Amino acid sequence: MNTLHLKYAIEVERTCSITQAAENLYMGQPSLSKAIKELEDTLGYSIFERTSKGVTPTQKGVEFLSYARNVLIQIEKMEALSDTSNTNIQSFNISIPRGSYIADAITSFVSELDINKEINVNVQETNSIQVINNIIDGPFNLGIIRYQTEYENYFFDYLTEKQLRYEPLWEFEYLALMSENHPLAHKDKIDYRDFKGYIEIVHGDTAIPYIMQSNGMKTKRTDKTSKHIFVYDRCSQYDMLSSITSTYMWVSPIPDKWLKRYNLIQRKCKASGHRYKDVFIYPKDYIFTELDRRFIDKFSEEKNKVSFKDYK
Repeated sequence: MNTLHLKYAIEVERTCSITQAAENLYMGQPSLSKAIKELEDTLGYSIFERTSKGVTPTQKGVEFLSYARNVLIQIEKMEALSDTSNTNIQSFNISIPRGSYIADAITSFVSELDINKEINVNVQETNSIQVINNIIDGPFNLGIIRYQTEYENYFFDYLTEKQLRYEPLWEFEYLALMSENHPLAHKDKIDYRDFKGYIEIVHGDTAIPYIMQSNGMKTKRTDKTSKHIFVYDRCSQYDMLSSITSTYMWVSPIPDKWLKRYNLIQRKCKASGHRYKDVFIYPKDYIFTELDRRFIDKFSEEKNKVSFKDYK
């Protein structure tokens, strides 16, 4: 049995689509379909079936995929032995939300690596569901997820189901981010209703386990504005906020250097559903490396810089 076929099957399960899985794996859809068929023929039973929700595992498929995932994890651990035994290789990987203070922690951490040794750092900014999947399926060992506190039980249940450990890092209130030239930027007090008529910039791929993952619903927004721009990375959001002065965004506290670079301002604005948490997650049996702990220290430093700021 080819271990590549195991990876193919896991990607099909993750995406619920042969077409999307093939695209993610950089291969043709017919080739992937053939590989899955060969795997099923070898096993003597079907792993997947087509339903109204896409391609989903059969009852035996669910059990097979659980074993397949464990096999790949063990193989990865065996391959990692050569890296961990070589002190000249600095390996670190993490999947994170789109948060500027977290990105600053990554930058500070990487800047202090020994440039005389090999460096193998893998960082991905994405949504919380994808962070979780990245750790379940690899190649990431560490992750940080972000969610509204009212959905905490959904996330904790999901993490427990996936056998991942979690440690809350920080709870905070979302702030309104806008250009210094925005009409509301220097108003004495801002109410969320003041934003009606302005353009909200939103991360377009947020999801919640069980209740949103299957149908692609977005987390609820308080202001109920009818004008939105959906983005998927931090740089595009900053450019838009800076250039289009009628835009705004709800975000975690941001380091001053980003505000100054893009001529932006953050303001308090009390609203329901704006309480968030960042949570550290990792596999149940994962053992932290020295580099992992160094990053955690950097994370705490960057978090403290923004958490003790006085916002108006």
